[in-house]
Amino acid sequence: MSGLRNGCGGAVGRAAGARRVWRSGGQQVAFSWRTRCLKVVPPESRLVSTSPSRPGVASLCAAALTLSGLLVTGVAAAQPAAAADPAGYQNIRINEVTSSNSDTVELYNTGSASVSISGWKVSDDSFSPQSFSPSAGTVPAHGFVTFDSPKGLGDSDKLVLYTSGGTVVDRVDWATGKAKPAMARCGGDGTGAWVTTTAATTFGAANAPGCPASLPAAGQVRINEVTSDGADTVELYNGGSSAVSIGAWKYVDNDTSHSPASVSSSSPSTTIIPAGGYATFGSALGLGDNDSVFLTDGNGTTVDSVTWAAGGAKPSDERCANGTGAFQTAASATLGGANSCPGGGGGGGTGGGRLLGGGGSLTSGCAPEAPTGTAPTPAGTSAWPGGLDVTIADNVCAFTTSTGPEGRDVSGLAFDPANPSVLWAAKNKNWLFKLVKSNGKWIPDASWSATGKQIRFLGGSGEPDSEGLTVGANGHLYVTSERDNAKNTVPKDTIMEFDPTAAGSTLTPVHQWDMTSQFPQLDTGSKDDANLGFEGVAYVPDSWLTATRWTDPLTGAAYNPANYPLHGSGLFFAGLEWDGTLHAYGLNSDGTFTTFGTISTGKASVVDVTFDAGTQRIVATCDNACGETHTFLKVDATGAIVPDVTYTNPAVMPVDNLEGFALAPASTCVGGSREAVWSDDGIYGFGSGSSSYGHALYSGTFPC
Repeated sequence: MSGLRNGCGGAVGRAAGARRVWRSGGQQVAFSWRTRCLKVVPPESRLVSTSPSRPGVASLCAAALTLSGLLVTGVAAAQPAAAADPAGYQNIRINEVTSSNSDTVELYNTGSASVSISGWKVSDDSFSPQSFSPSAGTVPAHGFVTFDSPKGLGDSDKLVLYTSGGTVVDRVDWATGKAKPAMARCGGDGTGAWVTTTAATTFGAANAPGCPASLPAAGQVRINEVTSDGADTVELYNGGSSAVSIGAWKYVDNDTSHSPASVSSSSPSTTIIPAGGYATFGSALGLGDNDSVFLTDGNGTTVDSVTWAAGGAKPSDERCANGTGAFQTAASATLGGANSCPGGGGGGGTGGGRLLGGGGSLTSGCAPEAPTGTAPTPAGTSAWPGGLDVTIADNVCAFTTSTGPEGRDVSGLAFDPANPSVLWAAKNKNWLFKLVKSNGKWIPDASWSATGKQIRFLGGSGEPDSEGLTVGANGHLYVTSERDNAKNTVPKDTIMEFDPTAAGSTLTPVHQWDMTSQFPQLDTGSKDDANLGFEGVAYVPDSWLTATRWTDPLTGAAYNPANYPLHGSGLFFAGLEWDGTLHAYGLNSDGTFTTFGTISTGKASVVDVTFDAGTQRIVATCDNACGETHTFLKVDATGAIVPDVTYTNPAVMPVDNLEGFALAPASTCVGGSREAVWSDDGIYGFGSGSSSYGHALYSGTFPC
């Protein structure tokens, strides 16, 4: 072909748009309008797709073509440049769709940054893209956007999502009678398995309310890892409890001109995946940049999908956590085994980062709640320094109570420093639990109360919205409350002292300190504002404050405990959820208190506070509102308490309203590690069908 010249910039990704094929001088030439590239195809390659992974295909990009080179058999490639795909486009997933009435579609962003969907299009099984009118032009991080399909959706149909440049982003197929009332991802928005018939539609919100309590066996199989580097291998993982046959399953890439290929004809390692097992196969379609794998069952209904951008899936893209999480690029491929899941919370541990334990059916009335208010992890956050593996550490629906039958709201955790085998838990709506370990799980201590004890305000009245707790030097429990749940629109920011050895099933305070008047911004008549008060509290010993030469804000000099004779032997630092600040108090034995001022944590919110003697730091925890982070604070050279380092959670953990956090005392260290425990306020885990659904407690390790 005279006029064509070689050397245009590197490998060219396979176009998702239309192709034209001509013959010139005995050669077959393919042109892609979307990538604006010509491909000269030798005879041995003419019956296969013009994929960049095929040998013998010369790609010639438009930037390197002369005008004469574009004139092939009288056809000129005078096409406008395709729009660039926005960063993070591969994180936008079809999350819910209905083929009834409005033909509504919901998109979800699994990434940590917003993505513009301006100019994007959709098609049905005609593969003829059309514009749509979304509820918003940008999908926020971990957020939703909905629209009504411009193409009518019916039985045995499909929905394909395209960028403005024509790249296929996601695709979902369903068989006759499905997607009514909706077809949705369950077990995690954007990452969960497809359920073809939900109980209800949940457009614009988390799918969990419409999802079944458990998934069918086939729904437990996930695309777990994929590589576009060399062998183009796909790995499937069966997270269920029974074997699944995949012999009749098919897959296709993002080229809409391709017919689905059979898994059984693609050299699979097995066609029956055992429970907890893996299967791998090589894509017969070739996988390149800006590509996808869409997996369907024997009925042609989508099981799972994955999309990656340029440079992705090299050496592989893998789910983290293994079998359940979102995809990220791996440092090395682990095809046929557990994913490595490096970074994003890994760092200090070994192994593949597994989420262990869990499972079980929800009890009557138990109702997990999906997280809200998720925000990206702040810049400068360090990876979790402990082990990668995390174990679900309670029984399913273990914390149902008379005022909280849904089982949610375990919000505060604290180890007893005098007896580290005891973990105290505060549950909203006025409950305390004394927990002990049994067969690797934290369970209520039946000798104290198998069902927890209720707490009241001073005088035996009300329902404290118990959020955080700490153990004082006297062994008493100090519990924060944001409001009285009997009057939940009115703030009541208090710290209450309880004697855990007191008899009876209901505890009343030994002392109570009310700081409500210090936070007028919470008293608006709104229950939401009233619910943004004291969320956590930590007892900090005077010995640490004096040894670190903390500057007393009231005197401007080094803190001297003798100046405050009624306060005991330490101060209490309460975390305000409203703005992420800590408030230091001396709690006096006569019921009065001394306010030592406010400390910035650098966070937008605080959900728990603890003092860790092992690291000699105050730890302020924030849930998904701050990317699941823990800020360790120290006393600096000027005597001020300031942030020192911030860690994320282990990567295998869900991104939920994880409101409780506790570190075991250093006296428990074994092999350089000690226990860390988290509580999920919504007991949501990775959503319906996951092993974490209905569980509140997670156990991991932290360095000594």
